[in-house]
Amino acid sequence: MTDGWDWRPPGTGATAAGSSSAPPPGGPGSPWWSDALADPWRDPMASAAVVVPAASVPGIEPERVTDPDSSARPAVRHLLIISLVTALLAGALGGALGYAFAIRGGTTPVLGGAPIQPPELAQRRPESLAGVAERVLPSVVTVRVAGPDGTSEGSGFIATTDGHVITNDHVVAGATGQAMVIFNDGSVAPAALVGQDPESDIAVIKVAKEGLRPVAFGDSEALAVGDPVLAIGSPLSLANTVTAGIISALDRTMQAGEPGGPTRYYAAIQTDAAVNHGNSGGPLVDGAGRVIGVNSTIKSLVAGGQEAGNIGLAFAIPINQAKRITQDIIGTGKARRTVIGAQVGGGGAGVGVGVRLVSVESSGPAAGAGLRAGDVVVTLDGRPTNEPTDLIALVRKFAPGSVVVVEYRRGTSRRNASVTLAADAK
Repeated sequence: MTDGWDWRPPGTGATAAGSSSAPPPGGPGSPWWSDALADPWRDPMASAAVVVPAASVPGIEPERVTDPDSSARPAVRHLLIISLVTALLAGALGGALGYAFAIRGGTTPVLGGAPIQPPELAQRRPESLAGVAERVLPSVVTVRVAGPDGTSEGSGFIATTDGHVITNDHVVAGATGQAMVIFNDGSVAPAALVGQDPESDIAVIKVAKEGLRPVAFGDSEALAVGDPVLAIGSPLSLANTVTAGIISALDRTMQAGEPGGPTRYYAAIQTDAAVNHGNSGGPLVDGAGRVIGVNSTIKSLVAGGQEAGNIGLAFAIPINQAKRITQDIIGTGKARRTVIGAQVGGGGAGVGVGVRLVSVESSGPAAGAGLRAGDVVVTLDGRPTNEPTDLIALVRKFAPGSVVVVEYRRGTSRRNASVTLAADAK
């Protein structure tokens, strides 16, 4: 039995199977015969290797043959893909673990990877608007009263540690039931009316509650146009609202009041901070968080029954005047009204500026300073008076007993007089 390659030259005899005889010397030079003795298929005991002799042509290198189906390149590509996938998975796992540790550790990651404190731990500088609002808000309240036309709301602020709250008279006017006060933290307490002054539009109510934080009072005589201010209150029932602006004008004389009600006069602080219905009675505070006014009135462009809204013209009662009236109400139950002891008419007839005194009380402050009927008051304490409202509002700004300089004209001469203002007899 042969493998098909047992070929013999002509004229030789066959050998028995298993014979170790080799082809005769000088046989064919084919390489198939040169290693016949090492053929593993002929010698079962031979090593399982096939040796192909190298080409023996001198000076010629064998040509390198590359198998196009070789797996070398795919192996490199597979290694790259595996490495990339591994890196992506490692990055995703690391990010997930980092986020979990950051949340557990109380920090929140932001773009760029820098952790910051949660918002509830963020601090604001005390002199910033946010710092001022944070200090004042706990002292501001919402005032809710029931009246013949339903429930109305306004604002107020805590003036004393024992529960006195300042608000506007028109907030509590006409109340038919007990007022309720809603605090910054949402708690509610009943309030009793201590007293009110319709002509100055100031009222005082009192609540029974522990741990109250009163406001800090500023000086409304130390203000300048352009100073920053915050208005705080509950406009349109939106409690704890803070709006910012500046002082737009000082001593803006106002005459206000509802038909059939009292006429209110005051020399107001004008601001462009947004103020709407419901802000009434709330505080106007300066850049240091001190109350310098009581928000009271707005001007608005309305027509055809439209509701008035903010257009950047709001007015506050100066806190020096409001504080004085509050002290009167707490002490005596009513406020004193400051007067000059004269009746005023229209503008200075034919002279362009000033208001004419129509009559002068014989025992009043004006008469005591030498003023007479017919005199034209040009300024009071340096503030110009061009309308009767100006003189009345400026006089009521001062406390009884205050001494003010009045500049007036009599005929063609201009004179000055020091007038000691008094309280009326009511």
